[in-house]
Amino acid sequence: MQERPSYEELEVSELFCPRCRQARPVRQRLLIVLPQGSKYDYQCRVCGESLGTKTDDDPTAFSVLLPR
Repeated sequence: MQERPSYEELEVSELFCPRCRQARPVRQRLLIVLPQGSKYDYQCRVCGESLGTKTDDDPTAFSVLLPR
C-alpha cells in the first residue's frame, strides 16, 4: 500500500510585498490555461503588486475548453 502525502497542493494566503514592505494577503488570478496545467499570478490585495506565479499540474481545465 502506497502512502499518500497529507496534502495535495498548498494555497498561499499571504506573501511579502516589496512595495508595502510587509506580508499582505494575496489574490490569485488565472493567467492562462495550458495543456499541462493552469498558470496563476499572485497579487497583493492592498496595492496590486505582482508577487509571484504558480503553475498547477491539473490538465482537466484545458480539456474542458476543447470540443471532443
